[in-house]
Amino acid sequence: MNTFITTNQEALIASIVVFVIYLLVRFIFMKTIRRVAKVGNFDEMRTRLVGKYISFGLTGILFILLFFIWGIKFQDIGILLSSVFAVIGVAVFAQWSILSNITAGVILFFSFPFKIGDHIRIFDKEFDLEGDFLIEDIKAYHIHLRTASGELLTYPNNLLLQRAVLVLHSDKDHTEGSATD
Repeated sequence: MNTFITTNQEALIASIVVFVIYLLVRFIFMKTIRRVAKVGNFDEMRTRLVGKYISFGLTGILFILLFFIWGIKFQDIGILLSSVFAVIGVAVFAQWSILSNITAGVILFFSFPFKIGDHIRIFDKEFDLEGDFLIEDIKAYHIHLRTASGELLTYPNNLLLQRAVLVLHSDKDHTEGSATD
């Protein structure tokens, strides 16, 4: 055991430093996400979901850095990695729509052009339903919209970024406005 520690002392120290930096960066990101969620008055589930995405990405970066620190050569594990990347490539290609919806959900979280309780109008010529919609929930893949007639509509997040959306008013603005009238 002592020979392992003495021969790999630099890699062990570098690994510890990288891990501590990972924990610090993850803590800062999570704190920032919670702060943005508090300012934007976001749903707790939505906040946790974005936090999981960020944690997953940071963990991937951590493993890549540890591979470089320990000198793992990609030639040594080339067959394994090529097989894994082939499977991931097929899955990503097959699930491109889901990934674009997740990405759009993260973008909507940080840009918060609208939130739960807002009334919106979507300008989409391919969309059969017209009128105003109440945002009931914003999920990772889609948004739940309630029509004036009470029907529940599920609309993909990526289309919200591609289409023009008019925010008419939020329930909070509407109730505050009626209280002062």
